[in-house]
Amino acid sequence: MTIVLDSWAVLRFLENTEPAASLVADLLDAERPLMSWINLGEVHYVIRRSSGEDHAVETVRDLRDFIDVRLPDERMVLDAARLKADHPMAYADAFGAALAISEAATLWTGDPELLVEGSRWDWLDLRASN
Repeated sequence: MTIVLDSWAVLRFLENTEPAASLVADLLDAERPLMSWINLGEVHYVIRRSSGEDHAVETVRDLRDFIDVRLPDERMVLDAARLKADHPMAYADAFGAALAISEAATLWTGDPELLVEGSRWDWLDLRASN
């Protein structure tokens, strides 16, 4: 099974917020999940605001050793725009969903905007222990 991480999942991992942190840590030990560069950019700006530029750059660099980060192409940008138009979600969140759809993957998140019953993307809610 292919897994896509969004910024919510990675930030909870970095904050050591359970149960998401353990689930993501186990995943990173076992395989190399996917993530959109848009979502990793969101991780960067959150860390930069709280801890400064140097820490944000170092964190992104370290995460790239464990995550296959994908740069969106024209198709992905338009797919994300369509998802944003059809669902009340942040534009950055739409990139995680669009990547999950394009890769027939499961999006790991706890973001309520992405936990949509009957959505075109598969998801796993990391807020609850499995």
